[in-house]
Amino acid sequence: MKSSQGHIDKTLALLVTSLLLGGCMIFGSAAFGLVARGAQGISSAVFSHLVMGVGLGLVALVITATVDYRIWRRYAPYIFGFALFMTALVFVPHIGASHGGGKRWIYLAHFSFQPSELLKIAVIIMSAAYFTSLQKGKVTTIKYGLGGLCAILALPILILLAQPDIGSLGVLCAAALAIFWAAGARWWHIVLLIVSGILAIGLLALVQPYVRARVETFINPSQGQQTASYQIKQSLIAIGSGGLTGRGFGQGIQKFTYLPEPMGDSIFAVAGEELGFIGASIIILLFLSFALRGFGVASSTNDMFGALLAVGIVTYLSIEAFINIASMLGVAPLTGIPLTFISQGGSAMLTSLTSAGILLNVSRHRAASVK
Repeated sequence: MKSSQGHIDKTLALLVTSLLLGGCMIFGSAAFGLVARGAQGISSAVFSHLVMGVGLGLVALVITATVDYRIWRRYAPYIFGFALFMTALVFVPHIGASHGGGKRWIYLAHFSFQPSELLKIAVIIMSAAYFTSLQKGKVTTIKYGLGGLCAILALPILILLAQPDIGSLGVLCAAALAIFWAAGARWWHIVLLIVSGILAIGLLALVQPYVRARVETFINPSQGQQTASYQIKQSLIAIGSGGLTGRGFGQGIQKFTYLPEPMGDSIFAVAGEELGFIGASIIILLFLSFALRGFGVASSTNDMFGALLAVGIVTYLSIEAFINIASMLGVAPLTGIPLTFISQGGSAMLTSLTSAGILLNVSRHRAASVK
């Protein structure tokens, strides 16, 4: 089968560009709302997002889209080890910092970074490299298949639970599970892992008050109007007031008043209010198209490592977007997960664009049938 090396998937590139440009516009509108509120630290947050996130992210995207993706397989253990080390630094005094009830940030030379974002792509690279290296048939065994995946996820799970960062942990595990499935895992191994994950969430809800609060708020959103359920209530008010066509770009009201985190977790609510049902639906369709196109690239890639890498990256970027949107619509618990390519967050944006660049490079080696 011939490959079309040297040409990235133009449709995939267009989808990423559309989401990024549209996201910058929505971010600008949300930032204006916070400026009008008189909120503190907006300039530094905007600088971090646009310069450290979008600016450096685009540089990283160009580099990773150019560099042959197969190099990541060679350095997978080192990337994985470095990501674990950086994520563990959050527990070091004077380096790690607490925010929102968790130790998830490190501060170096006046810059902040959320290392769990790096850990996501590191786990994806490590999982893809590991399952590619297995001899045929071993992925279906408990020792090398199920056991190998658990060995890769053990330390990331422990570190992220200790922070705690359940949202990042869920995304990371979902991406690794998708790679495991694409590598040829037995279906009952997948079911066993999913059931174990559900039971683990139940256990966490019993021992972690903040997890229990979010689950209870999701089940019964009418309780805690001014506490746990406040954000989702204000999000639904914003989206509902947008109607079919929205109030108009920049004309949203909720971002000026009660909507929490309009540049971050709640940015989809800002888009829903200003662009309406039609605009919100376009955003969802763009993410759905990105996911389908990305999985199409994975299925037509000649190299197994490239295919597994693509599956992991597409799962990671897509599931973050859909979980964020679902939580803003009240059909999933709030997790703090950003809206891919749109929400505020220099670390998340930088990692997302870097991952998108790797995916675009994989698309250069797809089968000739993909145009």
